[in-house]
Amino acid sequence: MRNMLLATTLLTALGASALPALAADCNIPVGLVMELTGPAGEYGQAGAKAVEMAFRDVNEAGGVDGCKLVTDTRDSQSQGNVAVDQATQLVNIKKVPVIIGGIISSVSIPILTSVTAPAGVVQVSPASTSPTLTELGRDGKTNGVFFRTITSDALQGTAAAKYAIDQGLKKIAIIHVNNDFGVNMVREFKAAYEKLGGTITSDTPYNEKQANYASEASAAMQGDPEALYLISYPVDGATIARAWISGGGAQKFLLNDGMNSSEFIESVGAQYLNEAYGTSSGTSPTSSTEYFNGNFEAFSGGIKPDAPAADRSYDAGAIVALAIAKAGKPEAAAIKAAIPEVVAADGEPIHAGKEEFAKALKLIKEDKPIKYEGVIGPVSFDQYGDITGPFRLWQIKDGKVTTIGEMSADEVGKIKAETEK
Repeated sequence: MRNMLLATTLLTALGASALPALAADCNIPVGLVMELTGPAGEYGQAGAKAVEMAFRDVNEAGGVDGCKLVTDTRDSQSQGNVAVDQATQLVNIKKVPVIIGGIISSVSIPILTSVTAPAGVVQVSPASTSPTLTELGRDGKTNGVFFRTITSDALQGTAAAKYAIDQGLKKIAIIHVNNDFGVNMVREFKAAYEKLGGTITSDTPYNEKQANYASEASAAMQGDPEALYLISYPVDGATIARAWISGGGAQKFLLNDGMNSSEFIESVGAQYLNEAYGTSSGTSPTSSTEYFNGNFEAFSGGIKPDAPAADRSYDAGAIVALAIAKAGKPEAAAIKAAIPEVVAADGEPIHAGKEEFAKALKLIKEDKPIKYEGVIGPVSFDQYGDITGPFRLWQIKDGKVTTIGEMSADEVGKIKAETEK
C-alpha cells in the first residue's frame, strides 16, 4: 500500500509539473486551403506565406493566451472538387474552427456551400470576388460564416468599364475564363461599358489549362476590336495574350486584378504590354502597408509584396488571429462573433507587426475595443461579410505595374446605379 501511495503521489507531482509545459507548447490550428498549384498557383503561394507571416507576428507578440497559431495548409490545385476534399478533412478530421481560403471564387464557393456553411465553420477568403458569394449570404445560405478582404466583382466590373472608356478603349473584345468569376465579371462589365458608350465586338469564354488558345484568340479578333479585355489568371492569361499578339491582335489590353503579376508580364513580354491597363481592389495605405512592404519579401523567401493576393491575405490572417484572441477560445461560433469586433469603428487603431499585435492582445484582455487597420487599409464587414473600398487603376509600363489613379466606391456605385435604370 505504501508503495502504491508513493507511486500515486509521484505521478500526481509529475502531472502537475507537466501542465505548464503543455500549456506553453499548445497550438491552435487554422486551416488554409490555397491554390498552391494550377492556374492560380501564384496567388495561393503568396497568400499562404502572407497568412503565415501574420501568424508569426501574433505568436511573437504572445499568441492567444500563450498558445501558438499554426497553419494546416492544403493545396486546392485551383480546383473546386479538390478544395472540397481538403476542406472536409480539415473540418471533420482536424476539427479546425476556421478556414482561410480559397483565393479564387471557383474554389471558395464550393468550400462554402459544401463544407464551412453546413458545419458552421468560419471561412475568410482573401481574394474571391464573385458576386455569387454576396447572393449566397443574402439568400441565407452561408450561416453568416463567410467573410472576405476584397471587394465584389459587382463593383470591379463597373470600375473596369469606366476606366476603359477613360483610356479611349471604346471598341473591345472579351476573352474570359469560363467559371463563376469570369461570367460575373463580364456581366457587370458589359452592363456598364455599353451604357457608357462602348462597343463589345465579341465575348469568348475559355476553359482552363489548355495547351493552346489560338482558336479563342482568333474568334475574339472578329469585328476588328481595338483592344482585348482579358479576364484570366497569370498562367492561362499569358498563353492567351501571346496567342492574341501572334495572331495580329491589337497590343492594347484591359486586365483584371489577377493580371497584376510579374509572372504574367515576363511570360508575355514587357514590350507588348505598354498599353495594358487594369483595375484592382484598392488600398488606403496605413503604417501596416509600410510594414508589410518592408518585410514580406524577406519572410517569404523572395515573393514580392505586390504579388497578387499577398497584402489582403496578411490581413485575413491578422483578422482571424485577433478574432480567436477576442473569442478567448478556438470555437467557430465565438470566432464568427468576434471578427466584426476586431475591426470595430470605435476601437483603438491597431496596425501590423509584433509590437502592434502585443498592444492589441493587451487591449483584448482588458476587454477594450480594437480596430485593426490593415495592409489594404481600414476595413469593416457588412452583414454578408463583404467590404467596400476604392479601386486602384494601374498601367503596365516598361515591365512594371504603376498606379495611375483611384476610383472611389461612391463613384463606382453611382455608375452602377445608372446602368441599372
